[in-house]
Amino acid sequence: MSTPPDWHLPRWRGRALVVGCGGIGRALLAALARRAPQLELVGASRQPLPLSGPELGAVPVLPLDLERDASLAALAVQLAGGAPLRLVIHTAGVLQDGELKPEKRLAQVRRCHLERSFAVNAFAPLLLAQAIEPLLPRDQPFHFASLSARVGSIGDNRLGGWYAYRAAKAAQNQLLHTLALEWGRRLPLGCVSLLHPGTTATALSAPFRANVPERQLFSTERAAGHLLDVLGQRRAEDSGGFWAWDGQPIPW
Repeated sequence: MSTPPDWHLPRWRGRALVVGCGGIGRALLAALARRAPQLELVGASRQPLPLSGPELGAVPVLPLDLERDASLAALAVQLAGGAPLRLVIHTAGVLQDGELKPEKRLAQVRRCHLERSFAVNAFAPLLLAQAIEPLLPRDQPFHFASLSARVGSIGDNRLGGWYAYRAAKAAQNQLLHTLALEWGRRLPLGCVSLLHPGTTATALSAPFRANVPERQLFSTERAAGHLLDVLGQRRAEDSGGFWAWDGQPIPW
């Protein structure tokens, strides 16, 4: 009989790539340094500044512009030749930026804002998966995870508004669920997960959390811990799922 695959993250060897090195991304790298000490950590960000700290040591951060195909291709070249990617977590996203803001009503919807939100929140994680696919192991389990959001759930939408962000996150869910089905045939030891981190004290949520009870507002460190807990419970047969920070499934 063949040996069952080892899904125990602390024992994994290889590399872990975290895309987006803001609050949650940096906290994930620090948490991984503690929980999976045998993984080689790498970050990727629009601002490629090396990360360091008591827990992190020194983590290289590669340049990456998720809206440029050439930049994604360059990332794959920089990562080629090393240990396989056992864990990839995509944390980048945009909710507001300049004139792009969550819409409260139909009259505020703009084509350019829809296009920008889809480019970052929906297309980017799928194109990242395409770029790094050759670096994934064929004979060992791996995780590919991307941060989604509960507001991207069509079934859970009770308030309306936020057209661009809601729709882009829903599109990401569909794209990565479809990817999970393909990889289930070609890379059956892989697990694709969509993760809702909860309301976290980051720059993205800052303008919208005034009415969030303190007990429901997570630090980046707590959010990172929750996310790794959820990933630690997932296996290949769970691939394509949409999970909340507490491990509960979220309706599509």
